Formats: sequence, structure tokens, C-alpha cells
Amino acid sequence: MTETPRTPLRLTLAQVETTARAAHAGQTDKAGRPYAEHLQAVAEGVRARGGDEEQIAAAWLHDAVEDDALSSEWLREAALSSRTKDIVLAVTKRAGEPPEAYAARILATPGALLVKESDLAHNADPARLAVLDEATRKRLTEKYARMRALLGLVG
Repeated sequence: MTETPRTPLRLTLAQVETTARAAHAGQTDKAGRPYAEHLQAVAEGVRARGGDEEQIAAAWLHDAVEDDALSSEWLREAALSSRTKDIVLAVTKRAGEPPEAYAARILATPGALLVKESDLAHNADPARLAVLDEATRKRLTEKYARMRALLGLVG
């Protein structure tokens, strides 16, 4: 009798959270807050918007490759669903990429829009922006509004 190959177990959401927190340890956001607070807010936003476990996992990892906190090789080999990996890659900005191409990739990837919507909502939180200098606050507010428009997230 031959043994059937088993699919490797997937990382649990708790393991994904632990991995993301460790990967971004020591990093801070533009306001000087621990970066993990942003990851947690995005994951909670995805959950509150009705996202599933694959989207919540992607929310925890949404900046990991872009920020070089985890490598694309790590993501490729990680015990995650292909959908979670696709969402992470979709929301990962590429150097020199026009915002229109970035938005098109997000819109073309099932599940990615919800993660990006939650990310933008936290990034554009007035309380979060209030601690930044006026020029940075204005630049970011315009940047986030433009991306929301490109993604059809008006209102």
C-alpha cells in the first residue's frame, strides 16, 4: 500500500500574524508608531468588511514583500493558499509602476480590492494623518484619494 502525498498544513492566522509582526519588528510608520499597529488595523478592517481568512492573512502580509520585510521567495514557499499569495503580490507596489497599472492589478485579482480598501482607510485615517506635517498630510491625502478613485472606491 502506497501512502498518498499530503498537502502541507497551512499557516494559521495566528501564525501569519506572528510572522508579520516579527518581519516588521523595529519598523515604524510615518508617524513613528510601531508598524505592526498598521498591519493589525488593516487585518481588522478586512475582517470588519466581511473578508475571509485568506484575505485577513493577506492583510497581515500586505506590505511584507514591498517593504523587504519578507522576500518574494519566502512568500512563494510559504504554507499559504495561492489566493492569499496572489492578493499579497497584487497589493505589492513595484518600483516605477504607474498608479493606473497598480490599480488594474488589484482590480484583476480576486479578493485584493478589499485588502487595499482597508489599507487605504487606515492610511487616510484623519487621526493618523493629523500627526504629520501639513505638506506630508496634503500629499498623502491626495495620493490616497487618487488611488481610491482609480479603484472605484468613491464616497
